Amino acid sequence: MIDADDFLTPLRARGYDFFTGVPCSFLTPLINKVVEGSMGGGANGRLDYVAAASEGEAVAIASGAWLAGRETVVMFQNSGLGNAVNPLTSLNHPFQIPTLVVCTWRGGPGLKDEPQHEVMGQITPDLLEVIRVPYLPFPNEAGSVEQAITVATSYMDKSGLPFAFIMEKGDVKDDGLDAPTLPAPEMGPVHEMFTGGELPGRMKSMEAILEVLPDNAGIIATTGKCGRELFTIEDREQHLYQVGSMGGAAGMGLGAALNVTSPIVVFDGDGAALMKLGSMATIGSMRPENLIHMVLDNGTYDSTGGQPTTAPAVRFARVAQACGYAAGWEVDDLAGLKQATAEALKTPGPHLIHMKIAPGSMKELGRPTVTPPDVARRFRDFLAPYRKAGA
Repeated sequence: MIDADDFLTPLRARGYDFFTGVPCSFLTPLINKVVEGSMGGGANGRLDYVAAASEGEAVAIASGAWLAGRETVVMFQNSGLGNAVNPLTSLNHPFQIPTLVVCTWRGGPGLKDEPQHEVMGQITPDLLEVIRVPYLPFPNEAGSVEQAITVATSYMDKSGLPFAFIMEKGDVKDDGLDAPTLPAPEMGPVHEMFTGGELPGRMKSMEAILEVLPDNAGIIATTGKCGRELFTIEDREQHLYQVGSMGGAAGMGLGAALNVTSPIVVFDGDGAALMKLGSMATIGSMRPENLIHMVLDNGTYDSTGGQPTTAPAVRFARVAQACGYAAGWEVDDLAGLKQATAEALKTPGPHLIHMKIAPGSMKELGRPTVTPPDVARRFRDFLAPYRKAGA
């Protein structure tokens, strides 16, 4: 058994200072020390912590933070490993984005636990092997911590892929936390600008946005035809085409926006936004002033044949308002879209622009010819001059 500082101090010395995740009782002493560090206390210097709404979102947030120059740690219970499988395999793996995972082992061998942990407790190490995430037992002796971190860091530096520590009950000495809950953000306004006219397509809408954005804006386009159309319009170093991890673009945008001063713009779809709707609560809580969240809503899963989404029942800007975004816009024409984008750039965010668009896309739509690892690294290089101090 070790103290949390026995792990965090050498970890911080290696540059790991951005943490995100979802709590577990086994993680309590570790995550409490990180939260303490995020409030400016503790013995390990400043640590940044983002409380995610889900484990998969946490992986996306960490990926965005890495793109902005941070070394990241994701913490969650092994029951949440199932939630994280998708981004670990379809985001981190294709883009070769490393993150250190601390995964607890509920339902482990010989441990009497709740029935919901039985199956995952039996398969946790095997599941990590199947998804090609190498692991070690969490270093629970002070003399083993440095070596374990060295092994993990060496692997991630060489491969660009995640590495995991599996934490068991009692690995870290219990420690309490006296911390206030996060304050409730003020609800911002929603500007309703629907005209009821003919809807433009996604490509025309993105072209209109690009006309307004400054040259230092980083753009993260969600998976599917959104990213493919952005590539077709123009391929630039500040464009990241998310090829997997549906729903993760907003989390990636949050992770990046928290660590740079330049605008970060997320091109989201209605289906993708619905898949990780909890990300809006995290964004509203963290309040990154430089994040603009665009939901391009055609009411369909366009990339899979046009099946309807449940978006007609959702007022995305109103959801964002309830989650603490600084402002929202509801638009359905190019003039309104340009106006909303220009206004969002002038005032502190986060902002959400809900743009109604027509279904469909251009025929014979191509795919990005730049590999995902190259896309990620040139995006990281693009953001480098805009990193916040300490990032």
